[in-house]
Order: sequence, then structure tokens, then C-alpha cells
Amino acid sequence: MTDRDRPKHSGPEHPSEGTSGFTALVTGSSSGIGAAVCRRLATSRGRDIGIAVHARHNRAGAEQVAEEIRGSGSRAEVLQGDIAEAGVAERLIDETVQKFGRLDALVANAGFPILKSLNEGTRKDLDYAFRGNLFSFYELLRAVQPHLTKAREPRVVAVGSFTAHVFRTDMRSFPMSATAKGGLETMVRSLAAELAPSGITVNCVVPGFIEKDPGTGDGLSQQELSAMAERIPLGRIGRSTEVAAAIEFLLSPGAGYITGQALHVNGGLI
Repeated sequence: MTDRDRPKHSGPEHPSEGTSGFTALVTGSSSGIGAAVCRRLATSRGRDIGIAVHARHNRAGAEQVAEEIRGSGSRAEVLQGDIAEAGVAERLIDETVQKFGRLDALVANAGFPILKSLNEGTRKDLDYAFRGNLFSFYELLRAVQPHLTKAREPRVVAVGSFTAHVFRTDMRSFPMSATAKGGLETMVRSLAAELAPSGITVNCVVPGFIEKDPGTGDGLSQQELSAMAERIPLGRIGRSTEVAAAIEFLLSPGAGYITGQALHVNGGLI
């Protein structure tokens, strides 16, 4: 085997930090997809699991998710803050490491659609869409990188959106947040190449129309969602658990040779 053929990453420089256990930060995990990811990780990764549950405003929801995690035998801590605000992304990484002593995986799920057309939206709306959906991911990656280089199987998964891919006259458009989510996928590919020599995988899961928890909708009515189901090849709205399954796979040891990819979970929506 030549030097060129040798793997560039053969494990952590600090074996005691990477040989057992698993800790993840899941942003935007007080409900929906993020909460489903937390529950799945807590029940599918074995023992010695730590999960940082993050909420922007819904502290009560995050506390409930954390209690469910603890009830399954894993550890959980609740973090709060709007990642669209400067410095919050770095603080979340720091607090996770302080509470658990390590960080093996990041799921950048926090984000939001902005349901405004070209003439309805403002520059302020556009700025917030980019700060919350794109800039925060960059800040999270910068802050988490030193910790992931110590992990045995370091993983990053960002959550994109079908709105960056599906443009139809019979569906509502999301021009501001869709653009930010499209930029997110480009950043995933770019950072995947940059971080690959450190063994860090960076991927994106792109959900389609997904059911929301009661009281946490993004502005689409149940009538609108039912109408959308008729345009989806599989004939139904997706479930948060189905997206969580895709994310958990990309975090798993079996996905160690997958990086820079976008996995669509959308029922065939085009």
C-alpha cells in the first residue's frame, strides 16, 4: 500500500474520547423532526448516549423530549437560543461539550420557512432566513470542528428542504428560505470536501412535506397539506420518524463512506 492509498483518518488522536459512547447536539429538537431524531438516537445507539436537545423558544417542548430520552436510559440536557443571533451557535457547541465532555455528531435541524412572496417579503426577512438557515450552519461547523476531530466516527447532518428543489405553479413558493436552503446544500458539499481529511462526514437530508406536531405548524393549513398529498407520488404527507431514520443512518458507523450527499425523503415529490 502506498502513502497515497492509505486512509487519511485512522481514528481519534485521543482514544479515550472516541472509543465508547456517543454524544450529539440536535438543533431545533423541541418538536417535529428534531425531536424524532433525539428519540431515535436514544433508543438505537445502545448505552452511554448523551443528547443535547435545543429549542429556540419552546423550552417546555425540549424539556419533555429530554425527559423521554432520560426515560430510555440515555442522558439529555436542554439548551436554548436563537441560532440566527450572532454567537448563539458557538455557545451551543461550548455548552454541549461542557455538559457531556465530548461531541461526536451535529444535527443542524433548526431552521424555518418564510411564507412570503417577492412583493410581501422584506430585506429584513431575507436576512433572517439566511442567518437562521445558512449562516448558523457555517458558525456551527466552525465551532464543532475541533471537537469532531477527536471523535471516533465524527458526523454532521444538515436538514435542507424540498423548497430548494420543487418549483411549481400549483404549490406555494418560499423564495427567501428556499434560497437559503439551497445555499445550505452547496455548503454541505463544500465543507464535506474540506473536512474529509479529518474523517468528518458532512451530509444533508432533504425532507418533503412532513407532518407537524400539533400547535407547531409552519403556516400551511391542514387543508393545504391534504391538497399537497394528492401531488405526491406516494400519495401522503411524510412522517418525522421517516426523516429521523434517514438522519440516524447518516450518523451511524455504516455511513462512514458517505459524505457530501443530499438524501431526499419526500415520497417522490418533483
